[in-house]
Amino acid sequence: MSEVEIRRSARRKRTVRAYREGDKTIVLMPANLSKKVEDEHVRSLVARLDQREQRVRPSDDELLSRASHLSRTWLDGEAVPSSVRWVTNMDQRWGSCSSDDRSIRISHRLKGVPTYVLDYVLVHELAHLIEPNHGRGFWTLVAAYPDVERAKAFLEGVSWQQR
Repeated sequence: MSEVEIRRSARRKRTVRAYREGDKTIVLMPANLSKKVEDEHVRSLVARLDQREQRVRPSDDELLSRASHLSRTWLDGEAVPSSVRWVTNMDQRWGSCSSDDRSIRISHRLKGVPTYVLDYVLVHELAHLIEPNHGRGFWTLVAAYPDVERAKAFLEGVSWQQR
């Protein structure tokens, strides 16, 4: 289980709520709950959050399948990656692409984001398999994906929050 931070409040009377903030789980609960009840709530809420995230966290194989589908749909099938995988050592970028071995790496920070955001990052990296730089041709390829602006806005918001 990742780090859990308990935030108790005298103003909170009955409800207990949990959410993820980066790699930390924040649990909000009334100040008057016993340690035993707190432990039960924490276990239950963390399990529920893990289950929800698991549904929206594709495996590496599913990422590769998704990338192939996106390539066929938005890039005429021209971008064919050799692998697509999650990585945990990428804190500044959302994804990267190596044109030498045609591999794509996606930051673990994107696990759990809306599908249209992950798809945008995949399309962006797939476009690098066709156009290695960020020139006009590259952005023309990326622009084929219909949710570019919405996904970019989402990522800008996440970046701002994490600064």
